[in-house]
Amino acid sequence: MEMKKRISLELSNRKPAEVVELVVDNCRSSDGEVEGLTEEFSELEILSMVNIGLTSLSKLPSLPKLRKLEVSDNTISGGLDTLAEKCPNLTYLNLSGNKIKELSAIEVLQNLKNLTSLDLYSCEVSALEEYRDGVFELLPQLTFLDGYDQEDNEVPDSEADNDDEDEAGPPGVDDDDDDEDDDEDEGSEGEEEEVGLSYLMKDGIQDEEDDGDYVEEEEEDEEEEDEDGGL
Repeated sequence: MEMKKRISLELSNRKPAEVVELVVDNCRSSDGEVEGLTEEFSELEILSMVNIGLTSLSKLPSLPKLRKLEVSDNTISGGLDTLAEKCPNLTYLNLSGNKIKELSAIEVLQNLKNLTSLDLYSCEVSALEEYRDGVFELLPQLTFLDGYDQEDNEVPDSEADNDDEDEAGPPGVDDDDDDEDDDEDEGSEGEEEEVGLSYLMKDGIQDEEDDGDYVEEEEEDEEEEDEDGGL
C-alpha cells in the first residue's frame, strides 16, 4: 500500500490537526521520500514510519510538537540536518537498521537540544571502535543510546509509570491507614451501640423500679383505707 493511501486510511474521519499519533509502518514510499504528510499535522507527537523504503527525510514537513520519531529498517544514510529545523522538540529518535556508517552522519543531531534517546542498533556505525563513547561525546544531550545509558543501565520501560508510582507512595501504606480508620469507625459505632443499649437497659430498669414504687404506694393506700373503714 502506498504511503499516501495509508495516511488517508489512518486519518479516517479526523482532520490532520486532530492526530497526535500516526503509525504507517510497512507501507511503501514510491520515491524514498516522506509522502502524504503535511504541516497540517500540527499536533502530531508520535510518528512511526518503520520499513517503508525511506532513503531520506528531506521532505519531512514541519512538525513542531513531534517528540518521538521511529524510522527504523529503512535505507537512510544521511540528510538528518532537517530534523533540528522541522522537529525541534524531538526527544526520541530510532534510526536502527539504516545505512548510517560514520559518526559524522549523526553530528548534525547536536542541534536537537531535547534529544535524550537515540537508537542506531544494526547500523554499520555501531560496529566502530569506541562507538558508544564517541556518540555520547558527540551528542552530550543524550541520556540513552540503543536503550542504555553511559553506565550501561537499561532505559526504564516507562518513566511516566515510575513517576506515577512515586506519587502514589509506598504500596499498602494508604490501605493500612484506611483499614485503621475503618477499625476506629467500627469501634466507635460499637461503643455507641453499647452505650445506647446500656442507657436503654438502665431506662427499663428505672421504669420497672418506678412501677414497683407506684404499686407499693397503691397497696399502702388501700391498707390505710381498710383500717379507717374498720374503725
